[in-house]
Formats: sequence, structure tokens, C-alpha cells
Amino acid sequence: MRSLRLALAQINPTVGDLTGNVKKMGESLDQARAHAAAIVVFPELALCGYPPEDLLLKPSFIRACRHGLDKLAEQCHGVAALVGFPEEAGDLYNAAAILCDGKLVGTYRKQLLPNYGVFDEDRYFSAAQGCMVLVAQGIRIGVTICEDIWHPGGPHEAQARFGQAELLINISASPYHIGKAKSRERMLAVRALDNVAALAYCNLVGGQDELVFDGGSAVFDSSGKAVARGKQFAEDLVVADVDLDEVERRRLHDPRRRKSHRQWRAQAAAIEEIALPIRCETDRAPLVGQPIQEPLSAPAEVYEALVVGTRDYVQKNGFERVVVGLSGGIDSALVACIGVDALGSDNVIGVSMPSRYSSDHSKTDAAELAKKLGIRYLTIPIEPAFTAFTQMLTTTFAGRSPDLTEENLQSRIRGTLLMALSNKFGWLVVTTGNKSEHSVGYATLYGDMAGGFAVIKDVPKTLVYELGRFRNSRSVVIPENVFLKPPSAELRPDQKDSDSLPEYAELDPILASYVEKDCSIAEMVAAGFNPSTVTQVVKFVDRSEYKRRQAPPGVKITPRAFGKDRRLPITNRFREDES
Repeated sequence: MRSLRLALAQINPTVGDLTGNVKKMGESLDQARAHAAAIVVFPELALCGYPPEDLLLKPSFIRACRHGLDKLAEQCHGVAALVGFPEEAGDLYNAAAILCDGKLVGTYRKQLLPNYGVFDEDRYFSAAQGCMVLVAQGIRIGVTICEDIWHPGGPHEAQARFGQAELLINISASPYHIGKAKSRERMLAVRALDNVAALAYCNLVGGQDELVFDGGSAVFDSSGKAVARGKQFAEDLVVADVDLDEVERRRLHDPRRRKSHRQWRAQAAAIEEIALPIRCETDRAPLVGQPIQEPLSAPAEVYEALVVGTRDYVQKNGFERVVVGLSGGIDSALVACIGVDALGSDNVIGVSMPSRYSSDHSKTDAAELAKKLGIRYLTIPIEPAFTAFTQMLTTTFAGRSPDLTEENLQSRIRGTLLMALSNKFGWLVVTTGNKSEHSVGYATLYGDMAGGFAVIKDVPKTLVYELGRFRNSRSVVIPENVFLKPPSAELRPDQKDSDSLPEYAELDPILASYVEKDCSIAEMVAAGFNPSTVTQVVKFVDRSEYKRRQAPPGVKITPRAFGKDRRLPITNRFREDES
């Protein structure tokens, strides 16, 4: 069998840690050699981490990246490597280095630069042109980078049709959101099928600020069937034998290639061929049981994204422990569970901060959760501080009845206490606000929004409950009462969230339509939503932009998160037409 053994090194680099990233890639090279792989493939910009953002504007950073690449090249003996790095060549390119025999033998430069959603690649990189094919013992290989493969008419078509590439390799840093893994695999399968080529896809894994990368690197045969798949949300080395005889057979039976060959010959740029001096064994025993990891279920996928995003944000920024305010509600319960699963129970501290309005069940539910999770649990009542503040303000507030001011004052006392613990002990404060609350401004600036990382800021309230149930399916740690009682901030007597907001089952679909899909009021009403509720929710969302801009970063899990995804001006008088 004519085959090529690939190793897809699905690694979790840290942005800017060039020494650490090179060390990690060197370890993957050793593992690939141990598996007798001919080529080891690393993700997009793996050398420097993704996204490096304005580090790319620092000449010293670009020089350091090239120095790191040279160091890695010295280790490339007995195996070739494809490595994502920023290349300066008259301009700056998002590039894939081809390393072999201790040196750089060529580069491929990304042609299609994404500039939507969380991507800003036009800010940093120049788009390349042309077509390049690697040639290794007669095997022709096309290399592309992330966005290049997402477009049907991308450079992969010229490589496969005009350049006769039998294997297409795509290095990627594709951020996660709900449902993306499935849609991405469908797209990759279509690319393999349409080009009648084997396709290998190597994706980044790990958290970087708001983004989390889900891995799931895979190899597809020319029929679009996945023949190898790596883990999701974990580092992995996916080793697979690519059957090139299968590609040849399918191409001989595919008349589409003959009909389009003349067209590609006329339109495609001259092919740059780079010789790759590697030995492709043909008499080697095939791999036994190539890894086909089963995709995670929908709630498991989201939960793991939150765990990985939290763990990497905390640890990559030099923290060891986190502190979370435990109210006895579902939001803080879920955040505490994620913290424990990300960092271990010894590294999570729960703090109860009861007030005169705190119910007995909230205090007992929080204590029971902490006990079942095995975390340290502190109780710091806020009544003395609240009493002192209200007394201090008595004269100034004379003649005015208690209102939202006093409610927010309690939240801000709690935020101050958590930040004091953070300062004293070096614990990172993780906040507990969800996407539904952030959307409509049902949160207190410098109160429950105060902290270093907002774990569930992109998780709608209804999904919070679903994830809580999912976590309890592993081991029951969240008390059942937390799921059953009405959500409440408990900042005034008998308060419920539904006093100020629509029920979350009604609110969340409206928010998904307005925030994530940019539907107008008229479109939402036409879809069956209550007109007065839609108008109210839209007003809440529009007037809360200034709050969201001051919120800490948090894990992106929806197709359109606040922050890098959804960017609106704070000073803005445009309002949706209510007619």
C-alpha cells in the first residue's frame, strides 16, 4: 500500500511563551518519531500561540518567533514538520513553515484572511497568492491554513486539481462555539470529497482569554469519511496512515476532474513545488486501531469548554486558586463546580456573604454544595457593613425611600469583600453572572460584576440549569433545591428575578434572536414573541452596553458573544423601530 504516516500534534500553546511552546513542540516531535511518522503537523500560529493580537506589531516579537522557529528546526531530523508561525518577508504573513533535516525548506502563506467575529487578521497580515505543493517520494501534498479550507474555491482546489495534490493538510486555530465541531467536520468532509483527496486537519486546543479551542483534529479519506479523530478539549497526538492508493482509485473513477482540468490549467497560478526529502515507508505494518474519538454530547461539549477556558485563563495568568461568592443559587453553584473540575477542590474557595434578606435555604444550599465539592467554605456576613453604609448615607438620602440604590449597595459590599480576599491571598475572583443577566443589565457594576474572570458570562440562564443537571449526572453535588426554587438576587424581601425580568424560558429565545442574530423588533414579533416583552427586552439590552464593556472576560461558547464578537458603541442613539 502506498501510504504516508502523519502525526497531528494537537497542542495547547501559551501566547508569547516561545520557549515553552518550542519545548512542547519538541516533545511532540519525539513522540511522532517514536510512532515512525513521516510528517508531524502543528496548528496555526502554534509557535507563538493564537491569537497573538498586537504582539504582532512588535518587531522584537517577530524576531523572537523566527529565533524559536530556527531552534525547532534543529530538532527536525528523521521527521518533517509543518509549523504555524508569523513570517516577516517584506510584509507580515500568517505562515506554515516546512521544516526538515534541521532547516527551513519552504513556507506556505495564508491566502484567505478572516476579518469577522473574533478575527482581525487583516489588521496584522498580508494575504498571499499562488499555489504551493510539497512533493515527497512522488506523493503530492497541499498545505493550507484555517480559513483557506472554509471556502469552496480556496487554494485547496488549485492544489488538488491543478497541482495534483493527493493529500491536503490544513493547520488551524478554530475557536469553539456550540455546534461548531459538527459543522466543521461536515465542511471538511465535503472538501475531501469534492477534491477527491485525503484531508488532514490539525486544530489548536486550550483557552486564550475569551476564546477556547476544542481540538478535534481529524483525518478524512477521499470519500469524506473520518478515519482518525483526536480528543476534544485535550492535547492529543493523532497518528494515522493515509491511504494514497485509495485516492488514486477514486480519481480514476471520477470524471469531474477531467472536465475541470482544462479550466484550472488556464486559471491557476504557476505551481511552486517544494521537495520534501522524507522517506515514506511502503512495507511497514499498518497502524492497529487508528484513533476515532467519539464526539462529546452537546452539554458535555459546553461544559468541557468552560472547564478548559477557566483552567487555562487561571493557570496561564499565574494564579493558583480562585474564590467565588456562593449565594445558594444555580449560577454560583455551576461556577464552583467548573472551578473544582478545572483546578481541583483544594484550589477553590467558596464564600457565603449573607444579608438580612438571605433566606435560610440559600445559606444551607451553599454550605451543602461546598461540602459535597470538598472546597474551603467561608462565611462573612455583610450586615455590619450594610448597616454602617446606610447610617453614613442617612442625612444625604433624607426624604428618599429605599430603592435600587440600597440593593446595589449590598452587591458592592460583597464585591469589595471578594476583592479584599483576592488582594490578601492572591486568589482570583471568578464572577457568577450569566449571559441572560449581562444582556439585560441585571447585574451590579463593581458588585457581582467585580472580578477577574466571568466563567459563565456567555451561558444563557436556561443553559445554566441544563449544565447543572449535566454536572450532577456525573456526581450529585448541586442540591436539588437549587434547581427548584425561583431565581432571586435576595436584595429585598421576597424578591424574585421574574419581578424585573420575563421568565428566562421566554427571555432567552428573545435574547438569542436580538443579540446573536440581530433580528429587528418587527421580525421577533412576527416570529411569535410577545410585542411588549420584545420591546422591553430590546430596551434593556441597548441601555446596558456601558455595563458590559466593564465586565471581566469570560469563555465564549455561543456563536456571538459579547466582547470580541458583538461590538457596539456605548454612545449610540439608534433604536430599533417599534412599529
